[in-house]
Order: sequence, then structure tokens, then C-alpha cells
Amino acid sequence: MAKGNNLFLGISEPAIVDEYMSTLKHPMLGTIAYLRKFILSIDKNIGEGIYWNAPTFYYTGKMKPFEPKEYKRYIASFVFNRQDCVRMVFLTGSKLDDNAGLFEGDFKDQRKLVVFKSMEDVRAKEKELKKAIKKWISMVE
Repeated sequence: MAKGNNLFLGISEPAIVDEYMSTLKHPMLGTIAYLRKFILSIDKNIGEGIYWNAPTFYYTGKMKPFEPKEYKRYIASFVFNRQDCVRMVFLTGSKLDDNAGLFEGDFKDQRKLVVFKSMEDVRAKEKELKKAIKKWISMVE
């Protein structure tokens, strides 16, 4: 089965992510590893793979059929184009209420960003991040 199909089918690929992480060069590598473990611990239906050249988290549970371009399985993906922070893009983040100010960005599509500037910043946002991901999972069709 092709790698790209695994996400569409909801099949997690942790070994591929482990391999990717073993070669990743980023000043906040410890923070990235912590976030990976934290997000995967939120729900047993969260899987991971490498999409858009970075670890990406997605829903692995059963879903109604949908068009792949609707990105209905995607929860969030790391973005490593900056070295001073860790950014995560939530492709359908605008669907979530954000009373706590967790999300950033005003994109025309449904994307929203969460930016982590340090491990302390992760700890400060952890509760809201978990709440947002649990809410996202509760909205899966």
C-alpha cells in the first residue's frame, strides 16, 4: 500500500516518524519530541505519519467516505521552517472555538497555527491544546 494511502485509510506510521525524528536537526528537538508524545497520548484514535515533509497527526478511527481534498482526517502537522519556535498547523482549526487564544493566523481556508516558543510555552498551552484536539475528535463525522 502506498504511503499516501495510509493516512487516507487511517493507518498510523510511527516507525516512519521515528526514522524522520532520528535525522531532524532543530534547536527545539526536545520540545518537538515532547509534543509528539503528548498529542499521541490524548486519544487512542490519533495516528501519525510524514506528510508535507513533517510529522503529521490524524484521526485513525472509522469515518464516513469523503473526498481526500477535504482533509477530514488531518488534525495537525508540524512546520519546521523557523528555528526560533515550533509551529503546528491545524488544517481545519477554524472549526474550533478558541476562547483561550491558542490559535493564530487569519487564513482564507480553515487553517490555524499554534506557535510554541519554548518548553515553558508548551506547558502553558498544554491544557488548551488537549481540549482543542479532544473537541476536534468529537466533531469527526
